[in-house]
Amino acid sequence: MEKRREFDLLALGEILLRLSPPVNERLTRGDAFQKQAGGAELNVVSGVSLLGLRTGVISKVPANDLGNYIQNRVRFCGVSDDYLVYDKSKDSRLGIYYYEYGAHPRKPNVIYDRKNTAFADISISDFPDEMFRATRCFHTTGITLALGQKTRETAIEMIKRFKENGTLISFDVNFRGNLWTGAEAKACIETILPYVDVFFCSEDTARLTFGKEGTVQEMMKSFTKEYPISVVAATQRVVHSPKVHSFGSCIYDAINDRFVQEPAYENIDVVDRIGSGDAYISGALYGLLSHNMDCQKAMEYGNATAAVKNTIPGDLPSSNLKEIDTIIQNHQSTGPQLEMNR
Repeated sequence: MEKRREFDLLALGEILLRLSPPVNERLTRGDAFQKQAGGAELNVVSGVSLLGLRTGVISKVPANDLGNYIQNRVRFCGVSDDYLVYDKSKDSRLGIYYYEYGAHPRKPNVIYDRKNTAFADISISDFPDEMFRATRCFHTTGITLALGQKTRETAIEMIKRFKENGTLISFDVNFRGNLWTGAEAKACIETILPYVDVFFCSEDTARLTFGKEGTVQEMMKSFTKEYPISVVAATQRVVHSPKVHSFGSCIYDAINDRFVQEPAYENIDVVDRIGSGDAYISGALYGLLSHNMDCQKAMEYGNATAAVKNTIPGDLPSSNLKEIDTIIQNHQSTGPQLEMNR
């Protein structure tokens, strides 16, 4: 009988410092920034941790006060820092991004400053061999693959080693046009899809990056015909304005050959959309890992966590299981509801 694994989920990715001017202020004006931590993979493991599973982040940060700040934020989210390593070189730096909130018709704006960071030098040799036997599920994204040759090689080797040890592999395309081209993304990601069990890819990315055609259901199913993928999830966001979105998703369960979907969360009051896609993944992975790969539960938890994250400032989620269960119950209810929790 296999020994119970210490973690439910580990994720590899860069952790960034986010600097934002006050809401509705512009980067070109004003004198103040709000400091926060973020990063796609940290957002995911934070959300899963808040829902009650044991998670950890695999990353590299500078051995200075900014690295300590990141460590403190990781721990505050209930995420293990066992595999957070530190770069002690004198010029080591933490990646930064600047985020300007939008207000219709002005769109939100992001500026990245993430070249030559500590994470860019991450290596397999930074981590012990037992890490690859420590978790039920491993997650990473296309952002990590796109950051540079060394992060790409490290991520691909980690995927292979975790897979060899019977770990469920989760991958989010998370395409960023300012990091690589669609052709580069397609060529690289197709080399790791034979190892992927749970695949997150939006409808637009399926069409524009992978050249898929047909309905969203036909495109999702085609991935499972080409590769041994068990679950494909596609989010469906309608942006009415920077402050009003609708959010839903569709999941294809290849094992049982069925699609699961529900009515979207309509007219979400958007406070901060950054991290809401990652929150969706956290809810979906929680549903899969805590309910024996139940795609219906994955879809329900994914939609609810994403919808709620849109209403919360910063990258990181802050909803526990009780709140999300209540959100799901309210979403599925057809009767009258109370206006306030009290």
